[in-house]
Amino acid sequence: MAQSGPRSFSSLQDRGFDWPSFESIWEVVTLQQYNTRLVVASTFILGLASGLVGCFLLLRKRSLMGDALSHACLPGIGIAFILGVTLFGEGKSLAVLLAGASVTGLLGVGLVLLIRKTSRIKDDAAMGIVLSVFFGAGVAVLGMVQNMPSASAAGLEYFIYGKTASMIFRDFLLLSGVAVAALICSILLLKEFTLLCFDEGFARSQGWPVSLLDVLMLILVAAVTVVGLQSVGLILIIAFLITPAAAARFWTNDLRTMLILSGVIGGVSGWLGAGVSALLPRLPAGAVIVLMAAAIFFFSMIFGASRGILRRSMSMRRLKRKVGRQHLLRAVFEIQEKTWKEESLRPANVDISYDQLLHHRTWSPRQLKKLVKRAQGEDHIEWVDWRTLRLSESGFGEAYRTTRNHRLWEIFLFTHADIAASHVDRDADSVEHLLSTEMVRELESKLKMASMPESPHEIGISRKEAV
Repeated sequence: MAQSGPRSFSSLQDRGFDWPSFESIWEVVTLQQYNTRLVVASTFILGLASGLVGCFLLLRKRSLMGDALSHACLPGIGIAFILGVTLFGEGKSLAVLLAGASVTGLLGVGLVLLIRKTSRIKDDAAMGIVLSVFFGAGVAVLGMVQNMPSASAAGLEYFIYGKTASMIFRDFLLLSGVAVAALICSILLLKEFTLLCFDEGFARSQGWPVSLLDVLMLILVAAVTVVGLQSVGLILIIAFLITPAAAARFWTNDLRTMLILSGVIGGVSGWLGAGVSALLPRLPAGAVIVLMAAAIFFFSMIFGASRGILRRSMSMRRLKRKVGRQHLLRAVFEIQEKTWKEESLRPANVDISYDQLLHHRTWSPRQLKKLVKRAQGEDHIEWVDWRTLRLSESGFGEAYRTTRNHRLWEIFLFTHADIAASHVDRDADSVEHLLSTEMVRELESKLKMASMPESPHEIGISRKEAV
C-alpha cells in the first residue's frame, strides 16, 4: 500500500509571525526606503490634522459624529468604484474613491443635522441611525462590486482596515494637501470654534453664524476622515480623531496647549504606527496606529499633569489632609473659646484636654490620634503632658484664620442664602477649605466684619438637638 506524501502546512506557515531583523528596524528608523518616507510623512501630517480637528469634536461633545461620518463613507467608495469602472474602465483611482466617500460622508452628516433640527431625536440617536443605515448600504454596495464580472474589487478592503504600504507620491500629495488645508483652516477659525465649543448660546446672542460655523467644523472633520481612510480605515478613524484629543486633555486645561499637544500626539501616533506597520506588514496599519495612540492615551490617563490619575489622587490626598488639619485646629480653637467664656479669661492660647477634643466632633480615637500626630509634625500642636495639649504659635494663628473663615461663610449663608442656623455648619464645612484670600475679603466687605464673629449656632450641638 502506497504511503501518502507528507502533508503541507504552507497555509499555516503563511500566517506565521516573523520578527524583523535589526537591519530592517534600522532602515525604518532612519527612513532609508522611499516608500517608508512617504508613508511616515503622510501619517504624521494626518495625525497633526486629526488631533487638532478632533479637539473641537471632543469639546463639542460630538465624538460619535466622526464615527457616523466614516461609516457613511463606505457606500460612497463602492459607488465611486462602480462609476469609475463604468465610465473610465478603472475604478481604483484614489481621487475618485475619496470623492465618492466625501459625497456620502457629507450626506450622512447633513442627515444627522436634519434629523436633529426637525425632530426631537437627540444627537446620539440620530448619529446611530445614520451610522447603521449607511454602513448597511455600504456593505450591500460592496456585495454588488464583488459580483461585477468585469472588475476586480481587490484592495477596497484596505479602506476598511487601513493600508499604507501601497501609497504612491500622487496619493501622498493628495492626502497631505487635504490634511494641511484642514490644519490651516482650523488655526484660522480657532477663535470662532472656541466660542462655538464653550458657549454656543452666547455666540448666537452676539450674532455669530453658529449654524455656518457648525457646518464648517463638520466639513473639516469630513475632510480629515476621508483622507484618513486609506491610512487608518473607516472603522478606526474615529479613534485617530478622538484619542489624541482625549489624551491631551489629561495634561492641560488651556485650549491652545491642548490643541498643540493633541496634534503632536496624533502625529507621533501616526509616525510610530506607520513605522511598526512597515516592520510588520502582516499587521493592518490602521490598527497599529490606533494602538500607538491608545498607549499614549493610557500613559496620559495615569501620569497626566492636569487630570491624570496620579495627579488627582495626590491632590485629593493633600485636600483630605488639609481638611483634617483645619477641622482639628478649629475644634481646638472652639474648645479654647468656650474655656475663655466659662472662666472669664482673655483670648489666649490655653491648654485643653485630649478627652475634650475627642468628644467635640465625631472622631474615632484612631482618627484623632492620627490627626494630632500629623499636626504635631507640622508644628501646629504641642503636647503639655500625655493627656493635655495646646496650639503652637503658628497653629494658633492658623486656627484663628480657619475658624474666622468658617464663621464668615456661615453668616453669609444665614443672612444671604436663607439657610437655617442649624444647617449652616455642615454646608460651611464643605466650602470653607476652598475659600481664597480674595473671597474672604469679599465676605468681610459684604458682612462688614473685620474681627472674629460669633458663631450663628451653638457650638458642639448636633443638628437634631438644634432643631
